[in-house]
Amino acid sequence: MLIDFFQTVRKARVPCSIREYLDLVAAVKAHLAFADLDDFYALARLCLVKDEKHYDKFDKAFGAYFRGLDEVPDFLTETNIPDDWMRKEFERMLSEEDMAKIESMGGLDKVLDEFKKRLEEQKKRHQGGNKMIGTGGTSAFGANGYNPEGIRIEQGRSRHKKAVKVWDQRNYKDLDDSIELGIRNVKVALRRLRKFARQGATEELDMDDTISSTARNAGFLDIKMVPERHNAVKVLLFFDIGGSMDPHVRVCEELFSAARTEFKHMETFYFHNCLYESVWKNNIRRMNERTETWDILRKYGPDYKVIFVGDAMMAPYEVSHVGGSVEHWNDEPGGVWMQRMAEHYDKLVWLNPAPESYWGQGGSLGMIRSIVEDRMYPLTLEGLEAAMRELSK
Repeated sequence: MLIDFFQTVRKARVPCSIREYLDLVAAVKAHLAFADLDDFYALARLCLVKDEKHYDKFDKAFGAYFRGLDEVPDFLTETNIPDDWMRKEFERMLSEEDMAKIESMGGLDKVLDEFKKRLEEQKKRHQGGNKMIGTGGTSAFGANGYNPEGIRIEQGRSRHKKAVKVWDQRNYKDLDDSIELGIRNVKVALRRLRKFARQGATEELDMDDTISSTARNAGFLDIKMVPERHNAVKVLLFFDIGGSMDPHVRVCEELFSAARTEFKHMETFYFHNCLYESVWKNNIRRMNERTETWDILRKYGPDYKVIFVGDAMMAPYEVSHVGGSVEHWNDEPGGVWMQRMAEHYDKLVWLNPAPESYWGQGGSLGMIRSIVEDRMYPLTLEGLEAAMRELSK
């Protein structure tokens, strides 16, 4: 059964190997999950899924394979339950008060006999009755109902939280790597671009050095402190604003919000369509407060990671010609300024919020893509992760 399940998960494009499959088999053999679909769901996901972005694919595969197999009565009626196993389980689970109530019915032997008779007679799920095994009724056998003398069929933590509800709800569908981003997803992807360093005041206890220093000091406590670790990556983030970018405002806002929390050293600038001789930080005062592009090249060193965000969809002459800008007269083509940025910063990528199927090979997008040496990525989780890997090289 596990082989077919493993193949179903693989067909759902969850990247799991034979190694993960063998881990799952070993875990099942060790009884980490037994006769409980909830437990097996959690165990299988733990063993087979190594990146949370694949959780939704796993849920769909799990649901397709196990749908209809979550009813406990079917399992019970088709299984011969040993008497000694049932007796030990009931004695372990029931309190002294419960055992006293059972004695009033004639003892545990009589109750178990009645329980097995119900299993033989029962062919379907029951709810609200007074005889069969079920829920919400007055039968002596079941759960969530009432009977002063009987056996409760334990539901425990699975009540109202069946695995089928988990995979049907697909709580992780927003982590799929083929969809547009949300703030949480962006943070997950941006964390790949991390380079931690200890800078600033000594605020954090260095446990290893404290132990070593205390040992060298004949047992007298010698506390050692170190600066707190921070993400030392420095980022320049350029957003195309206005025009064809208006439909992509939300995803750009999410990217900006996530990046601002992930990177301590980050500067953000805006441009329209293509990079020219100046950019700005505040869109309301864009005509009065602008930053020369030359000043950016001088102020921020080549160690910065540069990210451009835009759809690169404009008239080709906006990239290739003097005076091509639709807002002002530019003395140099936008492509020249983009080329200067690409030459100054080795780590530069372009994130495109437009679907990759719309890109094509020519026009302004093809020109920009050529300037950045094909380092243009779609603004999806998968594309953002690819861009972060490129910047991390």
